[in-house]
Amino acid sequence: MRELDDDEGRRLVRIIRRGTGSVVTWRRAQMILLSAQGMPVPKIAEVSFTSADRVRDVIHNFNADGFDSLYPKYAGGRPKKFTLPERREIKKIAKSAPVEHDLPFSTWSLTKLTEFLVAEGVVDDISHEGLRVLLREEGVSFQKVKTWKRSKDPDYAAKKARVEHLYAIADGEVVPEHDEPQVIFCLDEFGPLNLQPHPGRQWAERGGRHKDPNREPRRRRRATYTRPHGVRHLFAAYDLTTDRLYGHVKTTKTRTKFLEFCRYLRTLYPAKVRLAIVCDNFSPHLTTKKCQRVARWAEANNVEIAYTPTNSSWLNRIEAQFTALRYFALDGTDHGSHREQASMIRRYIIWRNKHAADEKLREIVDRANVA
Repeated sequence: MRELDDDEGRRLVRIIRRGTGSVVTWRRAQMILLSAQGMPVPKIAEVSFTSADRVRDVIHNFNADGFDSLYPKYAGGRPKKFTLPERREIKKIAKSAPVEHDLPFSTWSLTKLTEFLVAEGVVDDISHEGLRVLLREEGVSFQKVKTWKRSKDPDYAAKKARVEHLYAIADGEVVPEHDEPQVIFCLDEFGPLNLQPHPGRQWAERGGRHKDPNREPRRRRRATYTRPHGVRHLFAAYDLTTDRLYGHVKTTKTRTKFLEFCRYLRTLYPAKVRLAIVCDNFSPHLTTKKCQRVARWAEANNVEIAYTPTNSSWLNRIEAQFTALRYFALDGTDHGSHREQASMIRRYIIWRNKHAADEKLREIVDRANVA
């Protein structure tokens, strides 16, 4: 056995103490560690309930390949039934519309797709279940067709390029020039926040034959309600530099409230640090002929206001943060007052900033983020 350094020794000890993962990896790590401690091969074989030749193979492989040799590489089994060109063609046809092949229906079912593939000679034979598994392996699923709207903004290319450049600065892909922003915020309003029961999911006991006659009834959502308390609006900003979310609940979303929130963002960094605020074309965000307050404030406070193109609010990265906020803080709730609802949102923002690396949070944000 070659001599191990301290990092390799600690890593072997972690694998052995972890108690989870592959048993094969655990036993191989045990053999290596015992050999490094000076135990002879016959004794290692006795302790590990294996042969001396097997122990020598493990030691030899570790000396040659390092830790990669500890992890089993299973192979064999039934070979894939379809070749790579066949799989690509099946995927291509599944993603196309049946009308493109002169067929009188609008969408593929597994039955129609199977019959078409066989009739066209793409494959000799394939079952419905085999087709479903193949499509899943290729990353294709049966999804709802969504709507989209083309932007008619005459400055679409320039605005989109500027927003993407700011994102590149925030992601560390581009070094900002001396006159470019060092801190990037994505800002938008979330709402209106109504006092009404929101649909959601919960853990509950199953009904039917599994029902316990003594269990309490599951929690229900009100079917009828009134909204006499008005609405609120959440002004929120996502700091791409620090991965933090900020939010203030306001009674209205006017230009005055927008500037109040912008002033708060400005106080988070020294005045010499140039900021960029990415927002959409909602009228309170704009500078108009009648009101120049936004432009004057931005110029006086070392701030750039970058607007997304018309009908392209998906470019604003805060939209993905709103998806997570709705999932964690609002789904399944029925708040009795705006104070209670605002408190829930504020506590969520605090939690989110402390747990920015939470696995479920990252999954929701990454799935919703398209910019």
